[in-house]
Amino acid sequence: MLIRKIKKEDNTQIANVIRAIFHELDAPKVGTAYADPILDTLYEVYQMPRSVYYVVENDGKVVGGCGIAPLENGEPAVCELQKMYFAPEIRGTGFAEKIIEKCLEFAKTQDFELCYIETLSFMTTAQKLYKRLGFENIDGPMGNTGHNSCEVWMTKKL
Repeated sequence: MLIRKIKKEDNTQIANVIRAIFHELDAPKVGTAYADPILDTLYEVYQMPRSVYYVVENDGKVVGGCGIAPLENGEPAVCELQKMYFAPEIRGTGFAEKIIEKCLEFAKTQDFELCYIETLSFMTTAQKLYKRLGFENIDGPMGNTGHNSCEVWMTKKL
């Protein structure tokens, strides 16, 4: 397995991975990444300045990913860790931690000072990982992500 930057031809595969996880977990579709109008064009979206999206490839198949971009309607020094999802077959392999670290290293090169993330309350495994990596809970959302179904907000100083 390898971590690499997203390619245009990865768009369909990563969108399918993300949607499948929402179905697997019976997670809300509205007010989450599932309903994002950009979900099918992640390659194009992450070509924007100060943005990157990495995928995990396993035998030629995209099985997960995670990105960093400026927080929408946020301060210039704040980025957001975005769309971190992994197919069941690679969970628990350490790739989530590796890809987050890669995203945070990129964020530092872009002069971000704070990283924001939001998630659903029942995604406790992800929250434990975020806390282990230095993220701390905050009392409310930041920016304007459109993910009003997310009830857990966290930040990490870079």
